[in-house]
Amino acid sequence: MSIVDPVLLPLTFESSTINYAFNNFDGGDASVIANPQIGGINTSAKVGRMIKNPGQVWGGSWIGLGSAIDFSTNKYFLMKVFSPRVGAKVLLKVENASNGAIAYEKEVTTTVANAWEDLLFDYTAINTANEYHHIVLIFELGTAGDGTANFTFLFDDIRLVATPPPAISLPLDFESTSLTYNFTNFDGGDASVIANPQSGGINTSAKVGRMIKNNGQPWGGSFITLNGPIDFTNKYFRMKVYSPRVGAKVLLKVENSANAAQNYEKEVTTTVANGWEDLVFDYTAINTTQTYDRIVLIFELGTVGDGTANFTFYFDDIRLVATAASTDIALPLDFESSTLTYSFTNFDGGDASVIANPNPGGINTSGKVGRMIKNAGQPWGGSWIGLTNPINFGAGTTFKMKVYSPRVGAKVLLKVENQNDGGISFEKELTTTVANAWEELTFDYSGINLANTYQKIVLIFDLGTVGDGSSNFTFYFDDIKLN
Repeated sequence: MSIVDPVLLPLTFESSTINYAFNNFDGGDASVIANPQIGGINTSAKVGRMIKNPGQVWGGSWIGLGSAIDFSTNKYFLMKVFSPRVGAKVLLKVENASNGAIAYEKEVTTTVANAWEDLLFDYTAINTANEYHHIVLIFELGTAGDGTANFTFLFDDIRLVATPPPAISLPLDFESTSLTYNFTNFDGGDASVIANPQSGGINTSAKVGRMIKNNGQPWGGSFITLNGPIDFTNKYFRMKVYSPRVGAKVLLKVENSANAAQNYEKEVTTTVANGWEDLVFDYTAINTTQTYDRIVLIFELGTVGDGTANFTFYFDDIRLVATAASTDIALPLDFESSTLTYSFTNFDGGDASVIANPNPGGINTSGKVGRMIKNAGQPWGGSWIGLTNPINFGAGTTFKMKVYSPRVGAKVLLKVENQNDGGISFEKELTTTVANAWEELTFDYSGINLANTYQKIVLIFDLGTVGDGSSNFTFYFDDIKLN
């Protein structure tokens, strides 16, 4: 004798003691099968399959539950769906067992093709005074099916939850453990979220997006659909990119998922090879009377990829900002920005600040420079400035800094430190060779331990000598950069 358990939520289709009896109607054909698309968010053994055959435009299937659905606490349905295309309509309906007129339904559309996604059905407005025992599924309501792969859908894990899951929205940093970042790849593009293989510089985050451009079309890329329209109060996109070469083209496009003809795009080129950089896409001319909820990425538009490292790109931190100017304190430090605050932390007699260049000429005619006054204090008196992100020594291990000294032979120490542990550091000291004129000093950092991270720049002039705050202990510095 076999014991058959009642059909209850959640519906996972995994039980061997439950008879998942679907009642098909008007062309719909639902059944439980072995999962033919194991991967992504659904690695379960069994799933539901709906084939929509020729019949009525409302063809679908329903399954009866062993008791009425409890909507007292949980009012959001979630269902995993594998669709052959984006934009397919999915209707989930509940009905009373005795009176089909007592019903409630919600319809949503798929945002991913040929991959599992978790669709959300908002049932907060349901009349909980009624009882509902049947779950009805209709795919592509309003369109007659043809029984082909184009009308074959998979579904699984139908369950009720108390609150909707976190939504896919800007900024996209790919760090969430509760979100599924479903990319839809096209024509050779292959985007996915992976552990950051190039942690360093301006991007030490744990996860990033990776785009491999395989052999396909020159426009091969990928897109991701957000939970709702993008708010373009801010009109500059920023995206961190790691490219294998300088000059690679990066296109960022937005579209309306229901009407791809509503779109806007900008293309920029990379300026750094094998290092992270923050690219800016100017969207100030976008038509904000239209709505956009999809982000499309295409690398090297116009060139067919080959799937090698030369066509592998990483991207991260896609966000909208108010201005094109960066808010990051980063190398090179030229002190010219009107939107950044260069906050020096002075110690033991050192006093650094940004001022108008009092000595424009020679190799430095810039408007603003750093000034260090070494006052009475300790012989190691100086100042440090913190960067927004760790220094990217993949871009080079040679520091250059312009210095204006009151005398020849003044010692100049440039030191880098870990943000949290000053014991993790590296330093080089040089001496000035010019008095009362700008010169560029070069600090060889080839011996630095690249296994560590460094986020502070420390400057000490005339280490070993106590300053007196006079012009003889007043130095100017500018254009601190890595080569």
